[in-house]
Amino acid sequence: MKFRTSALALALVLGGAATPALAQSAGTWTVGIGAHQVNPKSDNGKLAGGTLPVEVDSDIRPTITGEYFIRDNLGIEVLAALPFQHDIAIKGLGTVGDTKHLPPTVSLQYHFGQGKVKPFVGAGINYTKFFSEDASGALEGSKLELDASWGLAAHAGIDFKVGEKGAIRVDARWIDIDTDVKLDGQDLGTVNIDPLVYGVAYVFSF
Repeated sequence: MKFRTSALALALVLGGAATPALAQSAGTWTVGIGAHQVNPKSDNGKLAGGTLPVEVDSDIRPTITGEYFIRDNLGIEVLAALPFQHDIAIKGLGTVGDTKHLPPTVSLQYHFGQGKVKPFVGAGINYTKFFSEDASGALEGSKLELDASWGLAAHAGIDFKVGEKGAIRVDARWIDIDTDVKLDGQDLGTVNIDPLVYGVAYVFSF
């Protein structure tokens, strides 16, 4: 009897800890402020007929997200950021240029459960605009151009609730980013960036 009473008490405590927190219901907005790293994949392709292997480095910048819940736990999110900057290198030649880019991304996301720990997944579309391209090193004095990119994006993360309206978010994205490269007006080929974007943010709802 004593064992059953203790077991019941334990179940009540655990049940209380698992009591659903405020759900992300239809009509709710959230805003997230954080920082993320854009980490391009290791093999970024080869230019000039496969003779020049390209490497694109990583960068970290502040980010902001806004999400509107069109149904309970189902939201549309927009990602924005300060411009990311990346050095561009060619194996054997070193750094040959750099560029800035903005990667706004729109995703449809589903948030699981109503507890204090809420995982979510999403998928959407990304538009990446490159600008301020500069040639340097072995390409000093040349004109470097990178075309804008449209591609799919996948998103997953976990929200850890902090109080009634806030949460700490840890998340990761995969984004399909490919850009056609021109040097002095001549087509050199395509760079496949396809980065993982991961970071942390504080998210609050209203």
